[in-house]
Amino acid sequence: MTNPRRAFLSGVAGLVALAIGTAAIAPHAQATPASPTAAIFSITKNAVGRETFAVRSKDGTNLVGEVQGNPEAPEILLIHGLRQSRLSWEKQLADPALSGFRIVSFDLRGHGDSDKPEMPEAYSEADKWADDVAAVISATKLQRPVLVGWSLGGYVAGAYLRKYGGEAIAGVNLVDAVTKLSPDLFTKETGAFAVTGTSHDLATRTAATVDFLAACFHQPPTELEMQRMLVVNGMTARAANEGFLQSNTTDLEPAFKAYAGPILLTHGVHDRLVRIAMSERIQAIHPNSRLSVYQESGHSPFYEEPVRFGEELATFVRDANKD
Repeated sequence: MTNPRRAFLSGVAGLVALAIGTAAIAPHAQATPASPTAAIFSITKNAVGRETFAVRSKDGTNLVGEVQGNPEAPEILLIHGLRQSRLSWEKQLADPALSGFRIVSFDLRGHGDSDKPEMPEAYSEADKWADDVAAVISATKLQRPVLVGWSLGGYVAGAYLRKYGGEAIAGVNLVDAVTKLSPDLFTKETGAFAVTGTSHDLATRTAATVDFLAACFHQPPTELEMQRMLVVNGMTARAANEGFLQSNTTDLEPAFKAYAGPILLTHGVHDRLVRIAMSERIQAIHPNSRLSVYQESGHSPFYEEPVRFGEELATFVRDANKD
């Protein structure tokens, strides 16, 4: 197994794994689309000229993220996968095709620089993920962003639509996303990682992480890139994996079906974790959706085929903002 196949999707595994053994719950009534109580604690310029912000979510969890681009430009909110961070999107943040947009990325609860609650309950409720997105949107003053959800990020985007509705969202780009926690929509590898990847035995969990990450790429990153990804992966709270496995909100398809805006479905044909059927199901229930299959990618096409991904995302955001 080569070094380069291990980090980004660790997040995916945990989230994918969660799918096994939970019961579906119907979406509930939509809430008001903003998070009026969200408070920005700080905004600073970082080394690459982006604004770094910290904001408190509804339950008090501090979230850290970055903003770049013209405040008047069309907006993109990037939501990473399990065990990852906002660094997952570095290629997009440096992509000339996306330079004309206002882009926000942030670390999910339990990840990166954001707070890491120790209790699984902080990660098992879909509403908490939804509140995090609402807090970030409110804090960064996004008016009508396109949500880009990769893997677990797709679940988080669906949780937001489920609770807050989609009136303030211009579009949704689901990237090898988890939208329903059902065993038949994941591979056998994912099922195995659901067990070993959440083991309380450190040696077992570490080995599983290495193997799982290796399964996340068809085109592996360089050794240096993978080393950096592994550092980020190691920062994730164990409770985030365990809590998500305890989620009783397993089906977010109704939230995407009810969403009136456009949906772009991006999926790598070599994904060894999330079956393409996951994306095909959303395409089947949403009339204003399109499936874009990446022939040279695994679970992370935004990283494996970044030029094509950037061009397609840029076109999608522009079209979504014409409505």
